[in-house]
Amino acid sequence: MSLKQAVRRSVLVAVTVAAIGGGCAPVGSGGGGGTGATPTASPSVPTASPSQPPAAPAGTPTGTPPASPTVRPTTPSSSPTAAGTPTSTQTTGPTGPVSGACGRAAGAAPATRITEVSLGSPVVSFAPQGDTDPLPAAIAAAPGGGSWLAWLGTDAKVRLGRLDCADQLVGTPTALDAVDLQDVRADADGVVVLLTRPGPQGSGRLCGGTSSPTRTMWMVRLDNTGRQVWERQVTNLNASRGGYDPGALFVWWYNHHGTLAFDGTNYAAYFEAAITVANGACVDIHEGDRMQVVNATTGALVSGHDSFEWGCSHAWDSHLAWDDRTGHFAMVCATDNNCRIARPDTRQTVVAGVCDGTLFGGNIVLAGDVGYWTAWSNGNQVRLEHFSTGASDRTVVTAARSQHSHLAAYGAGRMLLTWRSGSSTTAQVFDSTTGNTVGGQFTIAVPDHTYVEAKDYSDGSVAFPAAGASATSLRIVRILPLR
Repeated sequence: MSLKQAVRRSVLVAVTVAAIGGGCAPVGSGGGGGTGATPTASPSVPTASPSQPPAAPAGTPTGTPPASPTVRPTTPSSSPTAAGTPTSTQTTGPTGPVSGACGRAAGAAPATRITEVSLGSPVVSFAPQGDTDPLPAAIAAAPGGGSWLAWLGTDAKVRLGRLDCADQLVGTPTALDAVDLQDVRADADGVVVLLTRPGPQGSGRLCGGTSSPTRTMWMVRLDNTGRQVWERQVTNLNASRGGYDPGALFVWWYNHHGTLAFDGTNYAAYFEAAITVANGACVDIHEGDRMQVVNATTGALVSGHDSFEWGCSHAWDSHLAWDDRTGHFAMVCATDNNCRIARPDTRQTVVAGVCDGTLFGGNIVLAGDVGYWTAWSNGNQVRLEHFSTGASDRTVVTAARSQHSHLAAYGAGRMLLTWRSGSSTTAQVFDSTTGNTVGGQFTIAVPDHTYVEAKDYSDGSVAFPAAGASATSLRIVRILPLR
């Protein structure tokens, strides 16, 4: 039995009373997946208004923190406030911004380059891979071909550093206070990292189950020198609302992986979260997901832009992409609400699945013509689904037999699917218009990680971080461009 299975089973026993009231832990094994249990109505959200939070009892505080961001100086104070506002410990930022085209040559067949990168400090283990285990690392493409690398240290710090064209660290990384790392995304002016930090607990009493620390989700903005520009909480805890207070939207022990996307002006964060609902004299805590948008320049929360307070519930494998063709963010989740891959903003079903503990989603990429492709698996069979504004209109049953897969754009008109295969990773290129395979499968000589995602680059390459040879190193896997 996995750690995640054991935790879920013990909690489900402990929260029987809460479950009857609709406040239960997400079900399933191995990090989501779903079971045959009847989905709860946890909590209902009017389908016509995805940007509104679920109904709360009269007098319950709702909403998000004030629109003005917290702007941190280079050397901030050292202790969090009562509202859970953190402080950041910054070292000297990365020097010598990486610029200019990297000139990675395209080949007739996919070629893989694996680079060992010394970090200078320990990174958390890649071994635990449940959806509540720490994400060890994430990578982002930087304009010009370089990268930003983020990793979670064993000292409660997330570090961000620049990688050059050879995928080696340059300069000194910046360190930020964090409990967990979620994602990183870059633009011409800098980088945004999505991470969790401690938050206030509040005064509510759980209806059942065991108390667990309350967390907040933050976007943190650095410029290209590694100097922090702003930070913005995208959950809603503050001095008067803790995680155990009705109306709280926060991060608990539940699934809370998140992804970032950039529309050229704003950053969107789509992540799994918890919501607290009053149930008589006690509170139930539900799990679902949430999407918030922040202006890249000011750090202020932005309304609209496909954002919502509460989406899929229960939710796992929540993925996000910016579509410049439609001017909208596109999202998919896996949910045990009717056991499916769904769109959180419209509540539409992309494809129906079975809640047997093996229902998992992959990423979402833009199709070569219109619409999107998403990878998902059920019964250890990975499929690709094409959809536009509603249900899937094209299914590709792949050769991948796995619970977890990753999908990334791979140059013009192609996409790359990867999945675990023993102690290595298997990959297959697909045409992003037809869904047909391009060439044969190939092997990448590093183990897959369930929640570490590959990122696409403007030169047509794809990269992702993998476990290094030591506790103070990572490997950067780069699949070079394809002609």
